[in-house]
Amino acid sequence: MLRNTFCHIPGIGVTTEKRLWADGIESWESALELGSGRMTPRRRETVARYVAESRIHEEGQNPKYFADRLPANLHWRLFPAFRDGVAYMDIETTGLEPCDHSITSIALYDGSEIRTYVQGQNLEDFERDIEDYKIIVTYNGKCFDIPFIEWYFRTRLDHVQIDLRYVLKSLGYAGGLKGCEAQLGMDRGELTGVGGYFAVLLWNDYERKGNEKALETLLAYNVEDVVNLETLMVMAYNMKVKETPLGESLLIDLPMRPEIPFKPHLATIQRLKDRIASPGPWY
Repeated sequence: MLRNTFCHIPGIGVTTEKRLWADGIESWESALELGSGRMTPRRRETVARYVAESRIHEEGQNPKYFADRLPANLHWRLFPAFRDGVAYMDIETTGLEPCDHSITSIALYDGSEIRTYVQGQNLEDFERDIEDYKIIVTYNGKCFDIPFIEWYFRTRLDHVQIDLRYVLKSLGYAGGLKGCEAQLGMDRGELTGVGGYFAVLLWNDYERKGNEKALETLLAYNVEDVVNLETLMVMAYNMKVKETPLGESLLIDLPMRPEIPFKPHLATIQRLKDRIASPGPWY
């Protein structure tokens, strides 16, 4: 889709881009081949200059060049061209406000490798490892995960961001990450019903009672989020492509699901569910 995109070129917005597509100028290549009779000389010169520049940044794997020039609602178009530099990311915390709470775990997934970070173990390694990637894909990351991380580590994540909350909302899907997954036919199996608040309880069970099974369940939940983000990213990309007149040649296959190295502990999940349902103090 990136090579079919013209909205990063000055003077070309969504409407003009659609007009170019309708005139048969559907890609950077066709802009150079067919543009002579279908664009004004000034626009043809501008397009040729930016196509040459765009090719350099595409080959150099520099998604920031395009992200800086495209509106945020079109950043999904960067996905296939820069997929090798994508990290799917999700954090778990002790609460919602970074000034009052802390990060308990972070999961990263790049389509092949799963990385996890745990408070008190290796959480600080995240700052180094995230620099291996150029694009961060999240769900609601722009409002929560990214600001929380930046506050917690006193750093700035200068990566290109694709927040699937907004991409999926533009396609008619809302209701949180789990809600979108359910609407799109994704099943969480043994982790069905486990959510963000439950993740806090799992951490408390681990930290206060030393329950290693609670930590493993938390990591299984955290990793499930990032693995599912890849599937959602591909689904959303394909649905967005279908909204264009460019045809199904740009569609990409759904990813293979990796083996998750952590297993949810059903007895711990059930015990915490029973505790939620019963009155009285937590601990």
